[in-house]
Amino acid sequence: MPCHYRKSATACRDDGCATVTVEITHPFHPLRGTRVQLVTRRQNWGEDRVMFYDEHGRLVSILASWTDVDEPDAFAQTAAGRSEFRVDDLRRLRALIDDLRPEVLGRVK
Repeated sequence: MPCHYRKSATACRDDGCATVTVEITHPFHPLRGTRVQLVTRRQNWGEDRVMFYDEHGRLVSILASWTDVDEPDAFAQTAAGRSEFRVDDLRRLRALIDDLRPEVLGRVK
């Protein structure tokens, strides 16, 4: 019987596709330190999420940023845990606060 569906271009084939495992790294996640086999990665509900099967065979998704699926960016590597904020982000925050301050204090710009 012919198949009426196209095969996924991203699905593993029988040609030795490597298994990808990721570690859950979020400090407060109950599975922190657990390595899981990645099933897929996608945008769900506007968030970058990775999916894997839990020990009961259920498909589970968590934020990709809660895993080591991506290499740390250059800033994170250089900061080595000493800084949580980038200078550009702090400058944008300061500009936002400056814009909101007159409204909070009851003054109009």
